[in-house]
Amino acid sequence: MLGHVVRDYPSPRPVRVPPGTHAPPLRAPRMPDPLDAAAAPASPRLRVFLAGATGTIGRATARALVRHGHEVVALVRPRSAEAARAIAGLVVRTGDVTDPASLARDGFAGERFDAVVSCLASRTGAPADAWAIDHRAQAALLAAARDAGVTHFVLLSAICVQKPRLAFQHAKLAFERELMASGLTWSIVRATAFFKSLSGQVERVRQGKPFLVFGDGRLTACKPISDDDLADYLAGCLTDASRANRILPIGGPGAAQTPREQGEALFALAGRPPKFTQVPVALLDVIAGVLGALGTVIPPLRAKAEFARIGRYYATESMLVWDERAQRYDADATPSTGTETLAEHHARLLRGEARDDRGAHAVF
Repeated sequence: MLGHVVRDYPSPRPVRVPPGTHAPPLRAPRMPDPLDAAAAPASPRLRVFLAGATGTIGRATARALVRHGHEVVALVRPRSAEAARAIAGLVVRTGDVTDPASLARDGFAGERFDAVVSCLASRTGAPADAWAIDHRAQAALLAAARDAGVTHFVLLSAICVQKPRLAFQHAKLAFERELMASGLTWSIVRATAFFKSLSGQVERVRQGKPFLVFGDGRLTACKPISDDDLADYLAGCLTDASRANRILPIGGPGAAQTPREQGEALFALAGRPPKFTQVPVALLDVIAGVLGALGTVIPPLRAKAEFARIGRYYATESMLVWDERAQRYDADATPSTGTETLAEHHARLLRGEARDDRGAHAVF
């Protein structure tokens, strides 16, 4: 199966934002009725098993799958069941997705399914968590899916696995290889930066504090993507034959943005003059080095050293398609989808119309 990987990344033409535009006209967030068949594209009704349904992207994916007309079953932890049941049309079962026995008994329950969509991801990126969730839990899900007659497995991965240096990246890649070799039809979606990962400084700017950037704020760039736009793309993988057996990098609409450009747009929305504080990347090197050395005698500090390495990675690596031949990131080669922009999301946060559950995704 590895020989069938296609890497030319076909995509719709990216939506371009004119240079210097930082505060585009605001649109209300897209909130379609999940039970409105008229809002969904015509497609076969599939029986879909959804893993990772209680994270922000998982919840959006549950809504998108239902909206597309599919029968969707999700296995969630008992403490998350009430929130999951608030998603209209979602069949909620309780159990432990990390336990193969519970996955088979409580999740698939001996029933047949057409497809699996997995939004599972480790919360911290620490090595133990990464290998437990990003690899072993995914592998158990794949085995259960095959037993249930699943023919198509859609995996939400991450674009950063292109240049793997961290434990969670290696864990994700290990499962990607297993999925591609499984004999099932597969779609691996490598998403760029999520809105929630780029919204940690909204409150700082609201309070008049400076926007923090690594270096001069132009070291990296990304095409931010909203939960709803990514969810629609994941759901579309089930019925779009062009996305079968492909690695699919995907970002949101508009041109790639540097952290400085994101900050300038945020200040414009807040009606404040731009004010930045530059953080030297070397600071993260020092922190990682010190914690790594101490971790040899104090094991809990090893995970904290990995967190510093994760921070450094995101401070210096763009979330765009990597051109191996040219040894550079290529914004033009990074596909775009959807309509929601980061500026629109930040505007809603500033007005108090939305909130972010960033969890381990916040850098500042």
